[in-house]
Amino acid sequence: MKNGLKSKHTPGGSVNQIENGWRMEIPAKSASQEYCLAQIDDYASLPRRRLHHSPPWFLSLQARVSEPNIPGTWGFGLWNDPFGFSLGFDGTPRRLPALPNTAWFFYASPPNWLSVHDSIPAQGFFAGTIKSPRTPSLFLAPALLALPLLSIKPVSRLLRRMTGRIVWQDASLVSAKVTDWHRYSIQWIRETTEYRVDDELILKTRFSPSPPLGLVIWIDNQFAAWDPQGRLGYGTLKNPSAWLEITDINMM
Repeated sequence: MKNGLKSKHTPGGSVNQIENGWRMEIPAKSASQEYCLAQIDDYASLPRRRLHHSPPWFLSLQARVSEPNIPGTWGFGLWNDPFGFSLGFDGTPRRLPALPNTAWFFYASPPNWLSVHDSIPAQGFFAGTIKSPRTPSLFLAPALLALPLLSIKPVSRLLRRMTGRIVWQDASLVSAKVTDWHRYSIQWIRETTEYRVDDELILKTRFSPSPPLGLVIWIDNQFAAWDPQGRLGYGTLKNPSAWLEITDINMM
């Protein structure tokens, strides 16, 4: 693929070229027990310190999806793959969890809840930035020992509030009809991040994610949730066959 982009998909999924772009498709699943993914990215084989993108950076593309309420998530933009975990097997880089940094357009169906700030959209289709300190992953490793405490709701709510003090978010819901073609753009500089739909500014935020980041374009049937009540959830959802189409990518 051009621009160093590589594709991957789970069994039954596909990433195929269309005119001036790609179509990522996942199959229908009658039970919520199997992960489905179709993705294009430029980071999977790299350690985080060698991800390609830093400000100033610009992305513009056209996109549409097969239906408006697909169970799972889909989107396009930048992130640091914060929850990826690898010990270096099969040629993948050694990678521990990290605090998230993102600049993307993101769709999250229920029961996803991906905000640690109650005033920030946590479901639906939104443009958003997450900015976190670039804390070395080894410093975060002891926090994994606290994961069993998240099953205790008062403790989980407290940890969620504490996380909100170091993980900054800003987001705005997108009202565009996602089954129609629209042009989406992200302008990332060191002081701000701007998001446009069909050349109309929908969000300008003072939060600029910590570089470097990798490009990701995907559709899947996954959910992750840490809601205001402290409930923690993660898994896959029953889903129909669904696709995301991307064309006219301009990145610089």
